[in-house]
Amino acid sequence: MNETNNREIAIKLSGVKKMYKLGQIGGGTLTADIQSWWARRRGKDDPNTKIGTNQRLIGKTFMALNGIDLTVYKGEALGIIGGNGAGKSTMLKLLSRVTAPTEGEIDIYGRITSMLEVGTGFNGEMTGRENVYLNGAILGMTKAEIDAKMEEIIEFSEVREFIDTPVKRYSSGMYVKLAFSVAAHLDSEIMIMDEVLAVGDMAFQKKCLDKMRDAAKKEGRTVLYVSHNMNTIRQLCDRCVVLDKGKVVYEGDVEEGIGHYLGLYNSSEQIIDLRNLPREKWFKNGPAKFESLEMEKEKAIYDLNAKMRMKISILSNQDIKNALLGVFILNQGIAVTSMKTPSIVSLEKNKICVLELEVDLERIAPGKYTTKLVLSKQNEMGHVEYYDVLMNTYSFEIVQPHNWMHNRPWSIHNNGFLVSQDLKLLKQFNTSEDYK
Repeated sequence: MNETNNREIAIKLSGVKKMYKLGQIGGGTLTADIQSWWARRRGKDDPNTKIGTNQRLIGKTFMALNGIDLTVYKGEALGIIGGNGAGKSTMLKLLSRVTAPTEGEIDIYGRITSMLEVGTGFNGEMTGRENVYLNGAILGMTKAEIDAKMEEIIEFSEVREFIDTPVKRYSSGMYVKLAFSVAAHLDSEIMIMDEVLAVGDMAFQKKCLDKMRDAAKKEGRTVLYVSHNMNTIRQLCDRCVVLDKGKVVYEGDVEEGIGHYLGLYNSSEQIIDLRNLPREKWFKNGPAKFESLEMEKEKAIYDLNAKMRMKISILSNQDIKNALLGVFILNQGIAVTSMKTPSIVSLEKNKICVLELEVDLERIAPGKYTTKLVLSKQNEMGHVEYYDVLMNTYSFEIVQPHNWMHNRPWSIHNNGFLVSQDLKLLKQFNTSEDYK
């Protein structure tokens, strides 16, 4: 991103708030509704609001965004990350003008194409080709301009043989391919992408990332990208914004932003309540759930090749006789290694099962890590059914011993995650004559 682009603003949000009603609309009585209406008309605080305006939950309303100040520059690829419910999708909907902010101002300098959900902006009764024309017309393009882009869109989308078929017959993957191709190739200055690319196959995901990277670096377009996949954020983005509870809690370097995001949901407490920690977005509720995690050590600092001892409590709402517990060690969202219980775990209905485990940290390099817990079963065909999947349950650090590696700090990016054995020196020579 050059200095000129750094000075040119593409998007500016100032004090943006978005409030949603919870449950029924109104104060519960006609008197309360009139009081609230009259207070709003006079610009006063609602007398029926019992919780301060700095809180996310205000009476019977929910602050999805609570005072966002953000500037995005032209030609920039900005990654937006955060836990479920942090406000990421709400922000993108505001920028795409799907909904309006409750407070604040949003200034947008350029036309926007967006992919917020699978099929958004498509008419199911119209064919793929007709939907391309529809999306182009919404952007203000003429038919001749769309015709000039049509072949490129069809080629990139990989749905040529279905382009004249109504899109209601498309699979979710075909929807995504055509929708992304339309967003990437029609004339717009700003591309907004939610994490819908996860629906597509791996090859198409790579092609989409390459296209977004080219759009930002070569075409000077602005890209806003939301994802839970930290690797794609690393590959694409120049800058990172972390949202938490409707607020920007970090803005800056991508690697530091990822580290900050992972730290939001980590805990190095000795006893950790797992019941309400965020699950992966793709995971649906299973018959069993992690309840708590108790660590043997008071401090989350381990020596090289140490043993990590823990107690995991699991509550099941049915009898389960074939569960497997997996403990994954991750660094910035990347799995370093994983370990499973040697035998199946039996769970009894409405009873808490406590498992005492030892995790061997042998050969894992010095650095900061998190754990991921997975409770699942695998059938005879090799298919996995997940009972519970919990990311970032515990954060810990493996420290480098004094004078180890001659006191040179171990760099995971340069040296890797696993510590190798020392090289065995078989022979040493100093001149070509010594070499036989």
